Amino acid sequence: MEPVRALLLLYHNIMTEPKKIAVLCNYELLSERVGGMDYFFWQFDSKCKTNDIQVDWFFPNQSDHGEYVALTIFDSGHQSVENYFLSLCKTKKSEYTHIITHFIELCTPFFYKIKQFSAAKIITIDHNPRPLRGYPLKKRIEKRIKGILFSRYIAVFVGVSDYTKSEIIRDFGSVVKKKTLTIYNGVIIEDILQRTNRNIIHPSFLTASHLRESKGIQDLIDAVALLPDEIKKAVKIDLYGEGPYKSVLVAKMKHHNVTHCFTFMGSSPHLKTLFSNYDYMLQPTHMECFSLSILESLAADVPVITTNVGGNEEVVVSGENGYIYKAKDVLALKDILEAVYLGQKKIETNTRTLIEECFSLTTMVDHHFALVLQNKS
Repeated sequence: MEPVRALLLLYHNIMTEPKKIAVLCNYELLSERVGGMDYFFWQFDSKCKTNDIQVDWFFPNQSDHGEYVALTIFDSGHQSVENYFLSLCKTKKSEYTHIITHFIELCTPFFYKIKQFSAAKIITIDHNPRPLRGYPLKKRIEKRIKGILFSRYIAVFVGVSDYTKSEIIRDFGSVVKKKTLTIYNGVIIEDILQRTNRNIIHPSFLTASHLRESKGIQDLIDAVALLPDEIKKAVKIDLYGEGPYKSVLVAKMKHHNVTHCFTFMGSSPHLKTLFSNYDYMLQPTHMECFSLSILESLAADVPVITTNVGGNEEVVVSGENGYIYKAKDVLALKDILEAVYLGQKKIETNTRTLIEECFSLTTMVDHHFALVLQNKS
């Protein structure tokens, strides 16, 4: 019975030890852009409160849209979130048991500085995609040195895909391997409308991404320009998103005389209800970590045509719930588009099932919360 008593005592200590968490997010709060991470923050905060765990949130700005009104938010204003948090720790005693970071660079002097003021367990979540051909040699060396110097101050590294987990270890060396794990992003399945039927011939398409070069929409324009004239006259692709690359994309469309094939739809906070209006989502991205828009599209039973970067192949299986092609391979994308548009290639399975089973937001929140239940180190 002694081992049983010891386990019960350990569980009691874990559940009764008062916990106070600081979550640092280099993530601007925008009412016109409400995405999967916003819902994650809201649900994680709610789960912590339900379990009598206090959470202080540190963002670049203050906002009360959605459920942010219920969060305890400290905004960094004109400072970086990291510097603001450090200055706060210097002026008042830190009582945090856990410090969690999102969208903040890993293995920097910041983590060493935290430990001068706090004994909290530090958990870092890596959402950052890597360049298609990797970092330059100088940056790879710098990251390896930072891993040696500063990884010791971080208790747990979390990648949002197995790809990200591998890249963390590649960046910072084997010293972080034993404390690096994967927690997949998730989406609210119930809020995503499901398509009731899919057009096998002449399907409709959308893209959903920030308009910047790394998202590869210029490749999509080039691919459409190569389609046979009869398809080019009829195919329609709606582009959701805003960004600095829009003028370049417009110029490329005009150059190829395919402007009529595309419609800029702007940003929408209601994409979850819009995916179901389409037959396929196109994501020609050059770099990705683990795409929430892919999960949301598949949850709407809308297959995805995307590239072999980041964690895309961990959720999209070519020929089953979408199609995968090599990033920047315009000819391959053109061939897929042509075959899908003519009905020569078709996805007949319900793509929602996999998301329901493996990539729900509830599962994501539970796995992140489980890290908080562990004893601090």
